[in-house]
Amino acid sequence: MPVYADAEQLYRVLERVFERVKESPGAIESFTSSNLVIRLRLTDPDAEVLLDGRQPPLEVFFGARPGKADLELTMAADLLHEVWCGRRKLKDAFFGGQIQSSGNIFLAMNLTDLFREAERAYALMQRSGSASLGAPSEEDSSS
Repeated sequence: MPVYADAEQLYRVLERVFERVKESPGAIESFTSSNLVIRLRLTDPDAEVLLDGRQPPLEVFFGARPGKADLELTMAADLLHEVWCGRRKLKDAFFGGQIQSSGNIFLAMNLTDLFREAERAYALMQRSGSASLGAPSEEDSSS
């Protein structure tokens, strides 16, 4: 059974992850100064995230967006979950053929700090019980 029931649930979790990531702009400076646009295409459920590193602050767009990205990565949403939980290594998944790419794959090196920070944020959400279920966080329920 997939970790996420539908794209709406996945987007809720991803929005929270990237909001936390944005709270540490120094940790992701290598990406926000990279002048790159990266598109993540997730499957099962189908979702799309556009990461804009052309200038600080990090901009993240959820859902299909027009335009060309410098690098596009396609993977199962469950694989992203496994990577961010620390159960799988991104490099192993890529070389194992579980991540497809379009564009210059060497640009993915610019994602290292961003993905590390996302993994940290995801782990914090896991500990609070909201990452896998998409449950409202304490901040969401207090507003």
